[in-house]
Amino acid sequence: MPELPEVEVVRRGLERWICGRTVADVEVLHPRAIRRHLAGPGDFAAQLTGRRLGTAHRRGKYLWLPLVAPSPAAGPAAPDRSVLAHLGMSGQLLVQPHDAPAEKHLRIRVRFADDTPTELRFVDQRTFGGLSLHDTVAGDPDGLPDVIAHIARDPLDPGFDEAAFHAALRGRRTTVKRALLDQSLISGVGNIYADEALWRSRLHYDRPTATLTRPRSAELLVHIREVMNEALAVGGTSFDSLYVNVNGESGYFDRSLDAYGREDEPCRRCGTAIRRRPWMNRSSYFCPRCQRPPRPA
Repeated sequence: MPELPEVEVVRRGLERWICGRTVADVEVLHPRAIRRHLAGPGDFAAQLTGRRLGTAHRRGKYLWLPLVAPSPAAGPAAPDRSVLAHLGMSGQLLVQPHDAPAEKHLRIRVRFADDTPTELRFVDQRTFGGLSLHDTVAGDPDGLPDVIAHIARDPLDPGFDEAAFHAALRGRRTTVKRALLDQSLISGVGNIYADEALWRSRLHYDRPTATLTRPRSAELLVHIREVMNEALAVGGTSFDSLYVNVNGESGYFDRSLDAYGREDEPCRRCGTAIRRRPWMNRSSYFCPRCQRPPRPA
C-alpha cells in the first residue's frame, strides 16, 4: 500500500496539473470506485460538475481536493465539500491526454472545462481504493474532510507536535512498530518506512514504547523524516507497476532500502544477515545484531 512519500508524490503531481481547473463532466465506470459516496454515481458526478478543484492536500496516506467556487473572485470562504482520494493497494490517479487509450482498470474519468488536452483518471486494479465527496471540518481553510479529522498529522507536517508524540508513546502499553502504524498517533508511516526508520534507529520492532526516552523518540523521528524525504527525492518506492505517479512513472527508493525486503542479505552496517519475521499479517525486517530484541519482562 502506498505510504506517505508515494502519496505526496501523487499530491504534487495533482497540484501541478489539476488544481485550479473546473470540472466539465465525470464518468464513473465502476460503482465500487465511489462506494464511500453513498448517494451513488449520478450524485457524485452531479456534485463535481461545474466546481473548481482547489489546492491538493494530504494527511498521511489520504489525499483531498477542496471544491471551491467556480471563480476565484467569489471570495476566500472555506470550502464546504472536498473530494477525498484513497489509493488503497493499487489505486492510481493519472493525468492523461484525452485521446490516450483507456486503461484496463479505468474506474473514473474526470474531464475539465478548459483548452488543456488532459483529463484525470482513477485506475484501480484491485478496487480497494476510491474517491468520495465529504463535508469539511467547519472553518478549516484547507477543506479537511470530516471523515479523516481523527487522522494524526504526519511527521513532515509543520504542525506535527513532537512533545505530544513522545508523551503518547510513553503513555501507551504497546510496542514501537505498532505505535508507528497507528494513524491516530502519527500518520503516513507504513510497514516499509517503519522498518527502515527502526533499522536506522537501531530499535527492535517489539521494543515497548514505555521504555523510549525523549532523546530516543526524538532520534526516531529524525530517522523517519530522513527516510521519507530520501524516498520523496526519488519518487517513492515501487515494487511493481501498481504504484506510479500522475505521469505513470515508478519510484526508485526500493534500490536504497536498508532493511525492508532484504531477508538473508548482509546488514549494511554490521554484515549480519537481515531477518524477516511474521508480524500482524505482514513481515518485519530487522538486523538481529543492530536491533536487539527486548528482554522478557
